[in-house]
Amino acid sequence: MSVLEQTAPEGYKQTEVGIIPDDWDCLSLQDLCTQITDGTHHTPKYVDSGIPFYSVENITKNNFTDTKYITEQEHKSLIKRCKPEHGDIIMSRITAGILGDTKLIDWDVDASIYVSLALLKFKGNYSAEYIYNYTKSNQFLNDISQSGLTYATPKKINLNAIGSVYLPIPKELEEQKTIASALSDVDALLTELEKLIAKKQAIKTATMQQLLTGKTRLPQFATYTDSEKQGQLKGTKPSELGEIPEDWDVVKFSEVCLSFKTGKLDANAMRNDGEYRFYTCARNHYYIDHYAFDTEALLVSGNGANVGYVHYFKGKFNAYQRTYVLSDFCADVKYLKIYLEEKLAERIRVEVNSGNTPYITMYTLTDMLVILPPSEEQTAIATILSDMDNEIQTLEQRLAKTRQIKQSMMQELLTGRTRLPFDKD
Repeated sequence: MSVLEQTAPEGYKQTEVGIIPDDWDCLSLQDLCTQITDGTHHTPKYVDSGIPFYSVENITKNNFTDTKYITEQEHKSLIKRCKPEHGDIIMSRITAGILGDTKLIDWDVDASIYVSLALLKFKGNYSAEYIYNYTKSNQFLNDISQSGLTYATPKKINLNAIGSVYLPIPKELEEQKTIASALSDVDALLTELEKLIAKKQAIKTATMQQLLTGKTRLPQFATYTDSEKQGQLKGTKPSELGEIPEDWDVVKFSEVCLSFKTGKLDANAMRNDGEYRFYTCARNHYYIDHYAFDTEALLVSGNGANVGYVHYFKGKFNAYQRTYVLSDFCADVKYLKIYLEEKLAERIRVEVNSGNTPYITMYTLTDMLVILPPSEEQTAIATILSDMDNEIQTLEQRLAKTRQIKQSMMQELLTGRTRLPFDKD
């Protein structure tokens, strides 16, 4: 059923964007804007420093600090037609990024833009923050993707097509601002969670680098306990992997893991209703109706985009033919997993066989050198780092949940299904 065929309940009306309140408008971007234009159509001469020059890459990466620069003289000639200012929205016009992806210019800006971006300036009785939030909705992105695209490479949307896209919008400016403020509060929470996760990840990375090399020792393992040297700090010794604690060793992975196998199945062997886990070279596991392994294992992706990714599992499972199944360990398996996650990427970077699909060989794993503390210290290190990882995963789950909540809020608030109280003039 199309949006125009839906039945509107009392107090609501049918529009081009679906059912909205009677006291809202359904207006096109052309109705809302004083100007819709694009950036310069010629590639300027870039300089090492000067005036920022934004293109679709800045929106795609959400980074307007690391950008290209043009001279002030060229900038002055470009802004005669297209001058980005505080309160404007810039939008991706091309399919090389996310078509219709937007950024609200909420900072004081002195910059120019490329033809890959459209610049939208709004009339004074409309909230740019409200419109910006609506451009992040699935409805808007769907509508913009179905507008007129040119046959250029990459495809791009023309300015008239952008102007023809409709938005539901409250007639009262204060209601627009109230909705935008509520969604901005959730955005602020998301930003703080993202910053906290990044901080925790940085701390975990630094801690791993210290603990896995012995540069920092846990207090209970840093001194001797025998009567002759009791209380004295333990020293270090040279090794193939640099200076390490004198009571640590460097061994090949094949010395602490006695079984290296691969799965036997194609990736399409998975079954949605399978009873057992099925590990491929993806980050997520799938399911299958029979198992080939019943053990505690580390499973390493042998090829593809996730080459070197490590799973841990204990129980019955099956595996793809390019997934390495490591088992029968002579060391703490959680410590070995963490060590692989930290150190295998660099070994792969040096040794990986690159073709259309990158892959690693069994020897990449068996011959890999591992810095190995005594068993109790392995367990202690693994416990600390696992606890840090669990904390990060909890925060990531909270972030995902908050993003879902925001999407639900957008669907309710930006269609008027849920109304917020606001101050009327």
